[in-house]
Amino acid sequence: MKLAIFGGSFNPPHIGHLIVIECVRDLLQFDKVLFIPSAQPPNKHDTSLAPAQSRLEMTRLAVKANSNLEVSDIDLHRQGISYTIDTVNELMERYPRSSLSLIIGADNLLEFETWKSPDEILARAELIVMSRPGFDLHSAKGKYARSAKLVNVPQIGVSGTDIRRRVKFGRSIHYLVPSLVEDYITQKRLYRD
Repeated sequence: MKLAIFGGSFNPPHIGHLIVIECVRDLLQFDKVLFIPSAQPPNKHDTSLAPAQSRLEMTRLAVKANSNLEVSDIDLHRQGISYTIDTVNELMERYPRSSLSLIIGADNLLEFETWKSPDEILARAELIVMSRPGFDLHSAKGKYARSAKLVNVPQIGVSGTDIRRRVKFGRSIHYLVPSLVEDYITQKRLYRD
């Protein structure tokens, strides 16, 4: 099986995530893309981070309509910071006959060398890097950029930060997140404070 993983805080998962991942999945013909919400993201110290269980449930609701997308709670079962290398190692054990790819945004490529065990990650998974607004994929230099497969995706100007701000101030997030995610945010009163 050709398997890709896409991790993040998904705080909340939004339409931009779904559009770019479907483009990558279709272009590179992945059998499955696993969305993996981080329990405790290593590079984010956001006070508006919703509880991990809520972010997991919202991500499940977001991908529900696409059978090629799946959500894994693998990071939520480990203690401490959610490091990509730990996730990759565990997935290799769970899917020993699969080829594994890691999908990241161009912004993440620029800091990839600061991640825990980047060389080990590349030894186990192909690195797929998506274009992002404001980042020039072709200006990235270094061994990680050279070993990455660069993929141009639609430039969707939707961000979790903006969505959380909109919720906080009582503004609409309609069409920015899937309707099931919008309903969940409303019902659970997330991002109000």
